[in-house]
Amino acid sequence: MFSRIKDFFSQVYIEMNKVVWPSYQELRGSTYLIIVFFILFAVFLFGIDWVIQKVIRLFV
Repeated sequence: MFSRIKDFFSQVYIEMNKVVWPSYQELRGSTYLIIVFFILFAVFLFGIDWVIQKVIRLFV
């Protein structure tokens, strides 16, 4: 049982050494991109909601 746990953690260690972590510049750029996308998506949903609200009020 303990050998399986040891094997698991040794494999995790090996795989973690293969990971290429992003640099600070890449991470910052990705964060800005996500924030901009989120704002655009929120504006889009607001617009769709506003249009649907106006259409519903026409028929009620």
